[in-house]
Amino acid sequence: MSQKDLAGKVALVTGANTGIGRVTAEALASRGARVLLACRSQERAQPVLSAIAAAGGDAEFVAVDLADLESVRACAAAVLARTLPLHLLINNAGLAGLRGVTKQGFELTFGTNHLGHFLLTLMLLPRLRESGSARIVNVSSRAHYKPKSLDFGALQRPTATVSGLDEYGVSKLCNVLFTAELARGRAGAGVRSYALHPGVIASDVWRQVPWGIRSIMKLFMITNEEGARATLHCATSPDVADHDGRYYDACKEKKPSALARDEALARTLWQKSEAWAGITAP
Repeated sequence: MSQKDLAGKVALVTGANTGIGRVTAEALASRGARVLLACRSQERAQPVLSAIAAAGGDAEFVAVDLADLESVRACAAAVLARTLPLHLLINNAGLAGLRGVTKQGFELTFGTNHLGHFLLTLMLLPRLRESGSARIVNVSSRAHYKPKSLDFGALQRPTATVSGLDEYGVSKLCNVLFTAELARGRAGAGVRSYALHPGVIASDVWRQVPWGIRSIMKLFMITNEEGARATLHCATSPDVADHDGRYYDACKEKKPSALARDEALARTLWQKSEAWAGITAP
């Protein structure tokens, strides 16, 4: 691998201001990619922008709040207005343990972790296709194995559990279903899709989980740098260049849950996501 093997490539990373998103963005920039940091706050993204610039990299901020579909539309429009190519879309941002609903009334974790990324991806698909060879990387989790069903009604109501961890597992299941459905011809020629478990990371994604639960969880977690390896593997490794719609754990392909392999469920989720996000796949 050359030091600047990604020169000429453009990547967008959601949630790039902290955790594995920041590590991923900095790693891509160090290898020559131009990186768009899609985050809620420019102030919080500024340390990453400064670090990348200091290392001789190229990065810029684009605003997005994944819990607000209007903000997602504005983000995608701002990216498309730049007339840049787009080779990598890394849907990394996520939350766990925060209860409530999105601005449009969807369960907060589902709306943020899946629906916001769904809309962003579909709006950017034409630009990804134009690049000739692009990758969509959806950061999921082993938590996707936990749900035994997908209650679409619950996705339109406030978070039901106290910890929010059941809803987190559902959102991560949706990430894997989305990835698989993209690979069934939805993404288009030349666009490959990947879902992954980065490891259980001691990152800000858990900041809203009750302290007692969080303190125990973090005893078994790995670093952001270790976690970002799986994302970077799916985003850049030539070993998976011909793969599509697959799920990875610790940089190795792994069979996802039975529910995540349900093609009819994936189609239904896609159709409902289109209706809820107010978009039809290009």
